[in-house]
Amino acid sequence: MKTKKVLSMCSVIAMVSTIQLQAQSNFSGQIMQRAEYMHGFGSLADTSQNAGTYVGQRARLNFNHNAEKFKIGVSVQDIRIWGNTSQIKITDGLLSVHEAWGEIIFNKKISAKLGRQELNYDDARFLGNLDWALQARAHDIALFKFTDSSFALHVGAAYNQNEIKSIGNFYTVPNQYKAAQMLWMEKQLKPLTISFLAWNNGLQFSKVNADGKIEESIKYSQTIGLPKIEYSKSGLTATGFYYHQIGKTVKDQNINAFDAGVDISYVKTLNDSIKNKIRFTIGYEILSGTSQTDTANKDNNSYNPMYGTNHRFNGYMDYFYVGGRHANSVGLQDAYIRIRYDFNPKLFASVNAHYFMAAADVRDKTVVTEIYRMDDALGSEIDFTLGYLINDAVSLQAGYSQMFATETMKALRGGSLDEMQNWAYISILFRPNMKVRFSGLKF
Repeated sequence: MKTKKVLSMCSVIAMVSTIQLQAQSNFSGQIMQRAEYMHGFGSLADTSQNAGTYVGQRARLNFNHNAEKFKIGVSVQDIRIWGNTSQIKITDGLLSVHEAWGEIIFNKKISAKLGRQELNYDDARFLGNLDWALQARAHDIALFKFTDSSFALHVGAAYNQNEIKSIGNFYTVPNQYKAAQMLWMEKQLKPLTISFLAWNNGLQFSKVNADGKIEESIKYSQTIGLPKIEYSKSGLTATGFYYHQIGKTVKDQNINAFDAGVDISYVKTLNDSIKNKIRFTIGYEILSGTSQTDTANKDNNSYNPMYGTNHRFNGYMDYFYVGGRHANSVGLQDAYIRIRYDFNPKLFASVNAHYFMAAADVRDKTVVTEIYRMDDALGSEIDFTLGYLINDAVSLQAGYSQMFATETMKALRGGSLDEMQNWAYISILFRPNMKVRFSGLKF
């Protein structure tokens, strides 16, 4: 019996010894801590409101394994506010899976990536990973990809359910699509790059019919556009984009909305020895809105950027399109200037200035005898940012922003114009990286 066991073990070892693992595993981590001061962040503060302060933290562990025929990626994160759990605890329920996907490599050009994953395309205006937010964003989706030297094509589909159900498919998770399909393409014609996006967004819908029965369906809206038309040469970059939305809302309104923008930036290296440079950017964006004075219009003309990293746009104080703010409203015009100075590869400072206007008419509701239109101006915002790379794994960033609002902004968002509307933060990011290679390893 012992001889048979020894022979069996030897056979297994002989079989395994013929296997050569040509792969690479990568472990990386992230701990981010951000302290924030808020007084008028997101909406105008009122006279009776005190400023809010907190320290938030994200701890994330990533594992990626790249082999010849497949890839896998898993990201686990813990999101918390300092002090929101007891010092003595068994569990707190704050740990979650941010990403968990597998990718099949069919050949050098074609692959399929399945599972929970970030979608981060172009400038993240419509599809972004929302990495500024502690929790970030990931989708449960199947993504089929084709890539060659100058062309990329991604086709994706998602179908969501909030639990295992043997009867029915009604979906109840808030702020989430029931089903979605996407098509994205990018073509590089250096110095020109053009991309195309089509997204079909399906929201769960139900209503009670005249006979008392519940009707369940999915209401679809479509976003189609050119997320990137970019020309870049000799330090000058000109970028434009356009999205158009049609379809139905969950209230059965027709949608007809758009988002368009253009900016021009110029980068100049001032001293090659210390690698300092300056970047100037000027731009304009308009997101269509629904008029408050055109009472005959029954359509929804308010553009929704849906799943973008909206903190990057329209000011860092998040008055517009972050957390549902300003959704289904009068839209926005944003004229902006950005200046960034890199003292060296480790230290930078930037200042952004925005001037905001409504894209559709705002009604003065204090005038009840007639329909009276308010001034389009919503206000202006200035954002200061300072960043420093302490070493290869640790970076520090701080910022200060202030909003100067108008009566029209107050009419839309409430609050007081007499209060100082400002926000400040300081953040430290630890981002170690550790690679483990298994190449030609034999057992």
